[in-house]
Amino acid sequence: MAVFTELAVDEVRVFATQLRAGELLSLEPIRSGIENTNYFVATGGGAWVLTVFERLTHEQLPFYLRLMQHLARRGLPVPEPQADAHGTLVHTLRGKPAALCTRLAGRHLEAPDAAHAAALGDTLAQLHLAAADFELVQPNLRGLPWWQATAPRVRAFLAPDAARLLGDELAFQQQLAASAAYARLPRAAVHADLFRDNVLFDDTAGGDRLSGCIDFYFAGVDTLLFDLAVCVNDWCLADDSGRIDDTRAAALLDAYGRRRPLTATEHRLFPALLRAAALRFWLSRLADLHLPRGAALLQPKDPQHFERLLRERVAQPWHPR
Repeated sequence: MAVFTELAVDEVRVFATQLRAGELLSLEPIRSGIENTNYFVATGGGAWVLTVFERLTHEQLPFYLRLMQHLARRGLPVPEPQADAHGTLVHTLRGKPAALCTRLAGRHLEAPDAAHAAALGDTLAQLHLAAADFELVQPNLRGLPWWQATAPRVRAFLAPDAARLLGDELAFQQQLAASAAYARLPRAAVHADLFRDNVLFDDTAGGDRLSGCIDFYFAGVDTLLFDLAVCVNDWCLADDSGRIDDTRAAALLDAYGRRRPLTATEHRLFPALLRAAALRFWLSRLADLHLPRGAALLQPKDPQHFERLLRERVAQPWHPR
């Protein structure tokens, strides 16, 4: 659990009132996440998630919150930010930017099956299609420029073979990003972090229904294929080695493709984007481990998972059927 900013009940009570969310009933820290401070909030007006942003600025946040609002109003299962009386979505607590968003029902899945993967693929395609006319533009802040800036800072902590892997892969991704084929990839605002712990399933009506895609605070304009690769790398793992489960991957991509068929260039570059997605999260986990920030309770995740995954993607390129 990451609690960078500890909030008092009284200040959250005032905050909820100012946002016309109702009288505060309860406040509970969320025991996950390593980027922001999050609390579950219950009020007379409903159930919410309160986020205090530790890295993002007031100037950056309208992109994320307006994107969530845009998608939610299209009927997608996305938290909707609560505006104040002036229509403002970005608020302030303890001098830091903050937002209050609707809390969606459901639970995370540790071991999704092919049906869950298909539900994700279908929803992801809908998200991409709905984002096509979203007017705000902000790059993926954890994209290639961030990789180039972060790699030198973490390289000294790596064993020689891992340092070579990092250098070789960064060079490969730089060459890819400069290619004509990469320039042809479809782009829009993407989630960029749609791991299993950012998706909710609700079984209250019988059967598992995908009920929520949450935590859009790594979103940015990027290739749609990168977003898809992030999902395949997490939702379709066969084992700890990083191999892809063909059944789950096919279910995810088939469902996605029924709404938005992949282009020929996307098919061809899919193995390279799987490598890009592995590199991005290897670097972020290395940074969280070796370049930490202070927090009340912070448990960085193991970087070796994505190192193994990247090695597997390099050694055994995986193509969609």
